[in-house]
Amino acid sequence: MRVTDRQYAINLDSQDPLGKFRSEFVIQDPEICYLDGNSLGRLPKRTITAINKYLMEDWGAKVVEGWGEWMEEPFKTGDLLGRSTLGAAPGQVLVTDTTSVNFYQLVGAALAARPGRKTIITDVANFPTDRYILQGFAKEHGLNLITINNEDPTISEHERITPELLEKYLNDDVAFVTFEIIQYRAGSRNDIKAITELARKYGAFTIWDCSHAIGALDLQFDADHIDLAVGCTYKFGSAGPGAPGWLYVAKNIQNELQVPIQGWHAQRNQFDMGPIFEKAEGLAGFQIATPSIIALRSVQSSFGIIEEAGITKIENKCATGTQMMIDLFDAWLAPLGFTLNTPRDPKMRGGHISLVHPEGKRIAFALRKFANVIPDYRAPNSVRLAISPLQNSYVEIWDGFQRLRDLVANKEYEKISDTNTKVT
Repeated sequence: MRVTDRQYAINLDSQDPLGKFRSEFVIQDPEICYLDGNSLGRLPKRTITAINKYLMEDWGAKVVEGWGEWMEEPFKTGDLLGRSTLGAAPGQVLVTDTTSVNFYQLVGAALAARPGRKTIITDVANFPTDRYILQGFAKEHGLNLITINNEDPTISEHERITPELLEKYLNDDVAFVTFEIIQYRAGSRNDIKAITELARKYGAFTIWDCSHAIGALDLQFDADHIDLAVGCTYKFGSAGPGAPGWLYVAKNIQNELQVPIQGWHAQRNQFDMGPIFEKAEGLAGFQIATPSIIALRSVQSSFGIIEEAGITKIENKCATGTQMMIDLFDAWLAPLGFTLNTPRDPKMRGGHISLVHPEGKRIAFALRKFANVIPDYRAPNSVRLAISPLQNSYVEIWDGFQRLRDLVANKEYEKISDTNTKVT
């Protein structure tokens, strides 16, 4: 059967071991094609129950007495993320603060642990927050910030960072390198094990941003000997808008590193309220301040669903779903002027694809306004489309692509004149 027949998607759904989890999420409009789970996942129904229970049975009933239990929740929640998605043993993942704050913390810690080294390396296509934070560190500390131009197709295909490309910039002055596991715009996947091993050969740390990978890919941080990583929980993780981020610090380097923000939750013998900061042992030394327990309960409920479903099955559905997208692109969208900026090899991509079109921004806006399809747009001309394996059916994906084809073929996007908005 051809992929262009809707029955193709219906057959995939009938064989989908994850199909039952779709009912776990709030879907108010059954006709919508929500293809933006790589930006914000749908609301799990379990989260509604978990938050209501916390309000009445924890905060409401226990008040301050609850802190005896709540203080451990950033670590308990981190262990859940570690075993369900990251391949990380207990005591290495802390759910706390935001991805940006955690990235700042680990950048500062890596620099302090490599005194005398003045070079740091990232890429042009890295997520803006990461680049901006690095620019700030470079300016403040007089560092040599190397930014690899992986947007140039003559240098890199689909924005990927390969070991061969990276090694040209490595030497014994490099303190750390930092890249995304999944390139946020192109959806391509970097070889985290090979790159980490290469950087380590030069005595440098590697800091990975996992924001577009966690909850979509079966990661194996411990087996791949990853040093440091950060990520969010609200994309494929579905923990909610502004849900807390997390950081991973390999156990063998936890006592070597000192983060720049010395918050009181990282203090040894915290409630002694001592006059001088003394870093707590292990992962506790990386927490800044009081965690949001409500937010942590949201992370626990959504990643509990991921753990129940199984991250291997989730990654397999990502591969199948993005392959269907690429096949539909070939059949329907390439003739309409789209190009694909995502690898065709499923082992080299994540849960979303990037379609490039000169009118990408107007097309993305028109899909929302006229076709009941929710994608997102990334400058300068990319329409990103994702499969969230626990939330999307294959038919939802197929219908979204059919509507995209028809909208562009009929040039409905030309009706869009105002694309001025803070969020795309």
